[in-house]
Amino acid sequence: MSETIRILMIDDHPMIIEGYQNTLQFTKKESQILDIDIANNCDEAVAFMDKSVKTNRPYQVLFVDISLPPSKDGLMNSGEDLAIYARKILPKARVIILTMFDESYRIHNIIKTINPEGFLIKSDLTSSELASAFQAVLHNPPFYSGTVNSHLRKTNESDIVIDDKNRKILYLLSQGAKNKSLAAHLDISLSAIEKRKKQLKEIFLIDDGQDETLIKEARKRGFIL
Repeated sequence: MSETIRILMIDDHPMIIEGYQNTLQFTKKESQILDIDIANNCDEAVAFMDKSVKTNRPYQVLFVDISLPPSKDGLMNSGEDLAIYARKILPKARVIILTMFDESYRIHNIIKTINPEGFLIKSDLTSSELASAFQAVLHNPPFYSGTVNSHLRKTNESDIVIDDKNRKILYLLSQGAKNKSLAAHLDISLSAIEKRKKQLKEIFLIDDGQDETLIKEARKRGFIL
C-alpha cells in the first residue's frame, strides 16, 4: 500500500534543494510517494504552511535551513522563527533543521526552542545520512548528526549547569565581544554582565579572572566550540 508524504523544503539555495530532492527520491521506499513543495525565503514558507492548513493538506515533514532572508513584515528573521511558527500551526509535522552553524550555544538554543525531530549540521551531511535522517524522523525520531551528538554528550557529561543568558555570554565572548556589546545583545546592564561573568568564572573555577581562560575552559567542557 502506497503512502503519500507531504514535504516542505525551505532553503534559499536552489542547488541545495535540488540535491535534497534527488537524494530523497532516489532513496525512498517503494511504497512512499513524496509530494514536495519548495520555499526559498520566509514569506514563501509561511504562505505554503498557511495554505496547507487551510486546504487540510498539512505537511508531515519540514526541512528548514536556519539562515534565510527575513520576511517583508520583519516578523520572521530566520529558519528558527519559521520552525517555531510551524510548531504552532502544524503540530504534527516532523521538523528537520539544517544549518552550517556548529557552535554549542546555537545547537543548545535550537534544541531548547524547537526540539526538532531531526538536526543536521551541513558539514556532516552526506546523501546516505540525509536518507537515514528522513526515514528515522518518519519512524523513530529524533535523528541528530555527529556534531550535534558530540555536543550533547559533552554537555550531558558535564556537572555544570548554566542558564541561557550565561550560555549566550560564553558564546559572544568566544566571538570577541566586549562588555558593552554583551549588555546591548542581552538587554541588561553592564553591572549585570560583570556579575554574570564573575559567576561563570566561579562555576568554571577560573583562578586568574581572565576571560580567555573562561572561554578555554567552557570550550573544553563543550559549552562552546
